[in-house]
Amino acid sequence: MKYTEKQNITGAEALLASLINQGVETVFGYPGGSITPVYDRLQDYPELRHLLTRHEQGAVHAAQGYARVSNRTGVCMATSGPGATNLLTGIADAMLDSTPIVCISAQVPSTALGTDFFQEADMINMTVPITKWNYQITRFEEMVPTIAKAFYIARAGRPGPVYIEVTKDALLSRGDYKWTPCTGIRSYNPVPAVDPQAAADALALINEAERPLILVGNGVKISGAEEAVIRLAEAGNIPVASTLMGLSCIPSDHPLYIGMVGMHGNVAGNLMTQEADLLIAVGMRFSDRVTGNLKTYAPKARVIHIEIDPVEINKNVRTDLPIVADARAAVEAILDAGPVTNKPRAEWFAKAAMHAETEQEKVIDRQLRPKRDELTMGEAVAAVALESGGEAVVVTDVGQHQMMAARYSTYKHTRSLVTSGGLGTMGYGLPAAIGAKVALEENPATAGRDVVVFLGDGGFQMTMQELGTMIHWGIPVKVVVLNNSFLGMVRQWQQLFMEKRYNATELVNPDFVKIAEAYGIPARRVARRDELQEAVRTMLRSDGPYFLEVIVGKEDNVFPMVPGGASLDDLLYCE
Repeated sequence: MKYTEKQNITGAEALLASLINQGVETVFGYPGGSITPVYDRLQDYPELRHLLTRHEQGAVHAAQGYARVSNRTGVCMATSGPGATNLLTGIADAMLDSTPIVCISAQVPSTALGTDFFQEADMINMTVPITKWNYQITRFEEMVPTIAKAFYIARAGRPGPVYIEVTKDALLSRGDYKWTPCTGIRSYNPVPAVDPQAAADALALINEAERPLILVGNGVKISGAEEAVIRLAEAGNIPVASTLMGLSCIPSDHPLYIGMVGMHGNVAGNLMTQEADLLIAVGMRFSDRVTGNLKTYAPKARVIHIEIDPVEINKNVRTDLPIVADARAAVEAILDAGPVTNKPRAEWFAKAAMHAETEQEKVIDRQLRPKRDELTMGEAVAAVALESGGEAVVVTDVGQHQMMAARYSTYKHTRSLVTSGGLGTMGYGLPAAIGAKVALEENPATAGRDVVVFLGDGGFQMTMQELGTMIHWGIPVKVVVLNNSFLGMVRQWQQLFMEKRYNATELVNPDFVKIAEAYGIPARRVARRDELQEAVRTMLRSDGPYFLEVIVGKEDNVFPMVPGGASLDDLLYCE
């Protein structure tokens, strides 16, 4: 139901009607004093489903997971003061990972602003550097244009977070409501047109190259460029590698796909970057975790950089041919510019095979077929991948398990990996998985897909209260905690570079299985290899939420590894 016009309603009602008019179906939130006028009117707008989380950070991360899987704008709400400040980490995370969310909080009455009123915090100034846009509503008349503009900005061009706060008197004030959508903003051109000459020049560079490599990032998913990128790769017989955030936009089993690049990326992706004569970077920002030492990055390659945000061009890596445009439109323009020369590239793909063989021998076999009794994180991830057949949406928290999940999961469909890339937020995984599953369930075409979240024992304890959200709303997320009783990624650095001075990284953990069972969630602990696959099968075949704790080796490390500040050539294969 759309609310075109309503007479004599409150600002709170105008807010809810505007969310519905924007197509919002689900809001994640947590109430409090200043925002009670909104919660008081929720029952009058049944089209809007509100899911009560157990913490505001859970609400914003759930909105992120929802947005990443659905390609829609996620929405969360909180009250003023601590409710609003608890959103800050998720807002910053969304900014770095280009995730479209609209975060709405209440604020103290406008007459009390600046008086240190109870639960007053200056969120507008706090959120300036971590949002695409923010705004404080103090009058009823501002509600419709501000909410409409917020959703337009969150989605337009390079997506990102928008923060809106509404003073309590604006929520209680009354007026006549008339909905007007936002379809553009003067002087803001979020989607630059593709320069036809740049597309033609890119095609010429591609056809000249002997050792080209396509690098795909999150922008490929955002723009829906997956099919176009695959067409370009197949037309030119060009290998494709992915950033962490780009994982799943190319199916894992595609014959041209050579794996992930970056600090814990695949050997082929990293070393072929160093050997390539042309990089075609699509929808990525050349993060330090991707490039390693910039002075030695891709020394032989010319660079085509396709990126919608002009700020990213030449920010980190020198670009020979920038194409500032939507990724899908740019790749399609290159394909339309003329025929792509298909070359056999036998030597180039032989290198990929050689690097893959090296990685299999030095890394993968040791991780998936270890000679020690302790289970490895990779074994647990691979067991899930085998049992799910690559159909599950994989969500991760941040740490060693994140890199293991990225490396050993398999993906058949795009938008199948949800993780915190730029900010690296521990505590992200569980609430993001809840949002991801809600998004899948809203779409009849994806409602049956599993969501499996991999967590470390450290990150799990940052937001484990969101198990209550899962059971409250019947959200059947499958939770896998890879428990090594350490803050594993920091411990790995301490082991490799600080002579095993394990300071402030070893954990004394509670009984996670009992905690899950206390929430009413079926739970199991596995520490033996001969029980792992059957336990994973039981988890994935369960109808509701499920909790599986896998006890793994305390000094199980993620390899390959490019040490911080090192070149991609300086890979570590083991301790």
